[in-house]
Amino acid sequence: MLVLPGGTFRMGTDDADGFPDDREGPVREVTVAPFAIDAFAVTNARFAEFVDATGYRTDAEKFGWTYVFAKFVPSALRKGAPRPQQTPWWIGVSGAYWRAPEGPGSDVSLRQDHPVVHVSWTDALAYCAWAGRRLPSEAEWEYAARGGLDQARFPWGDELTPGGEHRCNIWQGRFPVHNTEEDGHVGTAPVDAFQPNGFGLYNVSGNVWEWCADWFGTGNRSMRGGSYLCHESYCNRYRVAARTGNTPDSSSGNTGFRTAADI
Repeated sequence: MLVLPGGTFRMGTDDADGFPDDREGPVREVTVAPFAIDAFAVTNARFAEFVDATGYRTDAEKFGWTYVFAKFVPSALRKGAPRPQQTPWWIGVSGAYWRAPEGPGSDVSLRQDHPVVHVSWTDALAYCAWAGRRLPSEAEWEYAARGGLDQARFPWGDELTPGGEHRCNIWQGRFPVHNTEEDGHVGTAPVDAFQPNGFGLYNVSGNVWEWCADWFGTGNRSMRGGSYLCHESYCNRYRVAARTGNTPDSSSGNTGFRTAADI
């Protein structure tokens, strides 16, 4: 884990490209105490250690299904599967869970160093209890993700691809029709992909959404960071101040977490 000194920083954004309804702003000064946070999101390998030690069953396993990005779902599993009307690129796949992220027949044997997905806020909390950790608050997460930069749009600065270099795993091309994979990835990337920010954290922009401890709104917990499905034309939430939320028992193929700890 990385030990961060804490301090006062400017949290949030008044950026015109932001989402006021998500309450990203206004910019305000926030003070966080010293704390520790993972450099990486929790991996499939590490989550497997937790499950093997405890026998834990995730919410997706209990429900018997979870949401998978449509292009990752084999045609045999698409027939009759539910799709949310407003986000038809998601398919509810029976039998999908963290060990079989695209449904029956898929596995994570070649993705041990990728972030675990299909984990709910409740699942993340259970892992934290086993590991002697906790989820970061939104203030801690944003302080860490900014990496010491003041009000930069991204963890590395204000340009998305400085000098033409990709710094995060997000959707390239026309969402949700075609991903050009210009950043080298079509789904999740290894947790140590791309350069770390100024504090040494990897992939705090893109790759997978990360659960935080806070409430986002009535009935929903907060998530930060965006994911490999974020694109400027649709999500645009890979900005460091962006936030969203979901119910504590929800999971999907682009949601994971990293842990924090008191010091």
